[in-house]
Parts: sequence; C-alpha cells; structure tokens
Amino acid sequence: MKKRFPFITPLLVAITLGLAPFTPEPHVLGKLRWVRGGGTGMQFMDYFDLFLHGAPWLWLFFSLLKWSGIFKIKRNLKNT
Repeated sequence: MKKRFPFITPLLVAITLGLAPFTPEPHVLGKLRWVRGGGTGMQFMDYFDLFLHGAPWLWLFFSLLKWSGIFKIKRNLKNT
C-alpha cells in the first residue's frame, strides 16, 4: 500500500531534531549563520554538529521531491 503523505516522518524529525535546542534560537540556524559569516573558529565538532542538525532537513527536502514527482527513483528489480 502506497503512503499518501510519506513526508510526515521526515517533517516531524526535522522539526524536533533539526531545530533543537529551540531557545534562544534554533541551533542549525546559528551554525548556518556562523558558516555564512566565514566560519572562523569552527572546529570539526562544529561542522559535524551542523551535519547532524542539517540531515533531517535534507531528508525532508528529498522526501518532498520524491513525493512531488520531480525526483523519481526507478527501481529495476527482477526475480532471478
């Protein structure tokens, strides 16, 4: 059975894990501002943290593309 809205799980994960901690500002936004400002003083841990908080947003983005039909994944499975 095909799901009607397969992007619900990525949306919930992106909102909760992608934006945590929520105060004083979402963590991923602070990291993106830091990178946009040149990333001076960033260490490996900061880039890894940006990846961990950004991964749910990438998952949501590709799920929406797949759901909309823009990004189609064709599977060629044969029973041999």
